[in-house]
Amino acid sequence: MALSDNVRGVLYMNASMLAFTVNDTFIQSVTKTMPLFQAIAVRGMLTTVALLMIARLMHGSITLWPNPSARRILALRTFAEIASTALFLLALMHMPLANLSAIMQCLPLAVTLFAAVFLGERVGGRRLLAVLIGFVGVMLIIQPGADSFNRWSLMGLASVAFIVLRDLSTRKFSADILSVTVALWASIGVTAMGFVVTAFQGWPPMTLTQFALVFAASIALIAGYMFAVMVMRVGDVSFVAPFRYTSLLWAIVFGLVLYGTFPDSWTLIGSAIVVVTGIYSLWTERSR
Repeated sequence: MALSDNVRGVLYMNASMLAFTVNDTFIQSVTKTMPLFQAIAVRGMLTTVALLMIARLMHGSITLWPNPSARRILALRTFAEIASTALFLLALMHMPLANLSAIMQCLPLAVTLFAAVFLGERVGGRRLLAVLIGFVGVMLIIQPGADSFNRWSLMGLASVAFIVLRDLSTRKFSADILSVTVALWASIGVTAMGFVVTAFQGWPPMTLTQFALVFAASIALIAGYMFAVMVMRVGDVSFVAPFRYTSLLWAIVFGLVLYGTFPDSWTLIGSAIVVVTGIYSLWTERSR
């Protein structure tokens, strides 16, 4: 049975969230012993080279400079990628991955509302209700006003704003702009940021273990980049966006397995609400 664009979008979103969470886990681990932006620079070099090889294998060649109108969108998306990455990783250095992933679950509501306002995408009543109920779950997780909600939490929310800008700008690309081209420029931009900051912070020698962790992060990041672009080019944004909740589930699993940390009861209740609303959205789509 052929899959609809929305269902394919859900599969891409789940793969993207798993890949990004694996990347975040490796980066969080390696930055305990090496500077963050050095890790970003090394990871970026590996990722950029790999994306160039993928482009060569898949397409024979790649057009790095698309038409002028696409360049403006590409520049905007790359800037948003750089800003969201820097803010997210800075926050990640000072808070548990599961907590930050929970904050990032604000994205579905933000993306859905902005898609309706700026892209003119029609959002049905049941879909909007599911997103709003999911947002209640997010509020239970974040618990604004609690001691755990601090400046690093605000930095995570700022990262959300730039991810919304990144995702919605991706929708503006025409079909002739390859996904690997978009992913490649995202990688180049983030890598350049890493080298610029490292020029002021210094470049201490890397150990083999540190390089192995960064290498593993780069492999996961490549998959995350590719699926993140693909998911925004199929289906309805308002439908696939709520399935970002899977990043929260993976973050909880990795935190439990690797660090022995387990979320509190409010986080679990909020996560359950978010998951149920996502499953409900998928069920209504399949029924329709």
